[in-house]
Amino acid sequence: MRTIALEEHFATPKFLERNRINPPPGAANIEERLTNLGEGRIAEMDAAGIDVQVLSLTEPGAESLDPADAEAVAREANDYLLAAVERNPKRLAGFAALPTPSPQNAARELERLVSRHGFKGAAINGHSRGRYLDDQFFWPILEAAEALSAPIYIHPAVPPKPVVDAYYSGFAPAVSRFFSLGGWGWHIETAVHVIRLVLSGAFDRFPKLQVIIGHLGEGIPFMVQRMEATMTVSVTKLERPISSYLRENVYYTLSGCNYTPSFLNLFLEMGSDRIMFSTDSPYCAMAKALAFLNNLPISPADKERIAHGNAERLLRM
Repeated sequence: MRTIALEEHFATPKFLERNRINPPPGAANIEERLTNLGEGRIAEMDAAGIDVQVLSLTEPGAESLDPADAEAVAREANDYLLAAVERNPKRLAGFAALPTPSPQNAARELERLVSRHGFKGAAINGHSRGRYLDDQFFWPILEAAEALSAPIYIHPAVPPKPVVDAYYSGFAPAVSRFFSLGGWGWHIETAVHVIRLVLSGAFDRFPKLQVIIGHLGEGIPFMVQRMEATMTVSVTKLERPISSYLRENVYYTLSGCNYTPSFLNLFLEMGSDRIMFSTDSPYCAMAKALAFLNNLPISPADKERIAHGNAERLLRM
């Protein structure tokens, strides 16, 4: 069974000079593995049984920077990734890093990478200094993504500081940190981002736009029916029920969440056509993610869709 993994991370040495990486417990040699896009990366993929990685710049990306710095960071990262993809085009693919704080330039960078170099979409690391993609300031990016048939992967980011202070402070530093990140905050933050995007009418304005989120849907599948029961069309004034957007404009990946009950919730709510494989490498083990997929209590046909079929269709691979 072919495997295409969609939330797989890299960094450049220059990026790491300005950003400290805080790996989860048990992750080793993170900086070395993030920057290795050559033989070492391919050897790890071979050992784990992963055929293709679609790579994206690790968080915090460029979203928290001022426009000029964001443009420089995104361009340097994209050129670094492009060189690696050109060396191993059958094994590596790319999501573009974008200078999100500069939307017109971000749209141009997305067009450069997708149209000229075959990148598969973009990855955006959450909010830009407290502003989300529902803000029409950013809609040139959404317009370009729809025109290019290039999905946007929305990766978690640290919540805005007022949210961190209000919700996640008051504990031992390590507790507050993981509470605000992978223990809870990252995922709720991303779910809020996507729901804001829906409620803004962005998908009515750009009906063919597709976004991707990880971690078995960041909690959205558990709440989708409750949201629909309370935020009806008469309340939202949208063209469709909220669940329609979440089932037709959003894809979901496994990325680091190898939990069968949570997967089955996603599977039952969204269907196998909307789920794609990922491992969250190098922060999580690729082999563990593949073993999880292989052991899921679903049909072989559904496993094939999740492992590679849906990615092939969406990303034109």
